[in-house]
Amino acid sequence: MSASLLRRHALSIFRAALAAADPADAVTRHLKRLDLAPFRNVYVLGAGKAGVSMAQAAERVLGRRIAAGFVNVKHGDGMPGRAIRLRRIEWNECGHPVPDARGTAGAERIAEIASRAGKRDLVVWLVSGGASALLPFPAAPVTLEEKQAATRLLLASGADIHEINAVRKHISRIKGGQLARIAAPAAVEALLLSDVIGDDPDVIGSGPTAPDASTFAGALAVLRRYGIRERVPAAVRERLERGAAGEIPETPKPGAACFRRVRNTIIGSNRLALGAAERRARELGYRTLVLASGIQGETREIARMHAAIAREVAAAGRPVKPPACIISGGETTVTLRGSGRGGRNQEFVLAAAIDIAGLKNVVVFSAGTDGTDGPTNAAGAVADGNTLRRNPDARRYLENNDSYSYFQPLGDLVITGPTHTNVMDVRIVLVGSAK
Repeated sequence: MSASLLRRHALSIFRAALAAADPADAVTRHLKRLDLAPFRNVYVLGAGKAGVSMAQAAERVLGRRIAAGFVNVKHGDGMPGRAIRLRRIEWNECGHPVPDARGTAGAERIAEIASRAGKRDLVVWLVSGGASALLPFPAAPVTLEEKQAATRLLLASGADIHEINAVRKHISRIKGGQLARIAAPAAVEALLLSDVIGDDPDVIGSGPTAPDASTFAGALAVLRRYGIRERVPAAVRERLERGAAGEIPETPKPGAACFRRVRNTIIGSNRLALGAAERRARELGYRTLVLASGIQGETREIARMHAAIAREVAAAGRPVKPPACIISGGETTVTLRGSGRGGRNQEFVLAAAIDIAGLKNVVVFSAGTDGTDGPTNAAGAVADGNTLRRNPDARRYLENNDSYSYFQPLGDLVITGPTHTNVMDVRIVLVGSAK
């Protein structure tokens, strides 16, 4: 099995995972099962990278029942030439991963529409990956610029999504169950496309419609843990300290009245995507091993672990005999040490490429299901045992966090364009047979 064949197979397996994470299909299936008879008005609101696709599906099912709607989406989802057919739901492009003023304006509009809903109304809440950054509604005294600065520090610190969201919730007016508080007493049907480990509704999109398990004190602990408590803007630190001292009301907790008519449903996840990837790999003739859908940790260490499994499979046929496909999902973190370009998927592949150098019939592939890896136009990258022969200077690029610059001239970036979904990352290691 040649490296080129293995590369084609890896891409085919990834595309199967993407198809299983299609948000429009999931929204359509769920909304068709709803009984709308008890409701006077239906409001459709949402945020996330899949916002346009989910809103289009909602319009197709709900049609004229929609009284008003608004979704915040990532810049680029409304590019000229892309067919966006939305008549009753407005869409608003905003900054991601660092929030911007358009995001704030959109979040305010979402809150305003939600506040109109009464007891006989239904709010359909559509959430997908990136919703946290796309719903910036800073709570006083924090400004948007100060929230942006705190977000940048958190992203660069190595904090995971749960930790980042704990801080975001407590400097926001809409996250951490606060949208449910605004929409009450209306019924809320929240459809969640999960992009977080564990698929916890209170973490997806920072949980605008879910009881919040995090606290002001916990958010402060995140800043201390990563050594950025004194580096975040003073207003951020002041709000968290006042909240921890009991001077500011906490976010709504389990049992709060605002959740009595709220239902949060996971309609897509990494686990479902990995299942589809495994089925496709078997169709292609591979023996499969799915490690986990919730892998997290430092990207380089996770890459070395995957490379070690590939070496063991190639040398001893353990834990699965070639031709083998090892699949994992989740979301790792990159601690920035250099000034290069890249993302966690590209860095994963670069680190793994160093450890599989010289191996025949081995390919490593990793990509984000949203089509975006870090601040680049690539979803991820692919490498094989000969990659380092084409550019032996891999370690220098890795130390500078410059995986994009390493793979771009080799033509080994995985570029899908916007996929309009997001269920975290999919990693694929293929070990072909000698025949």
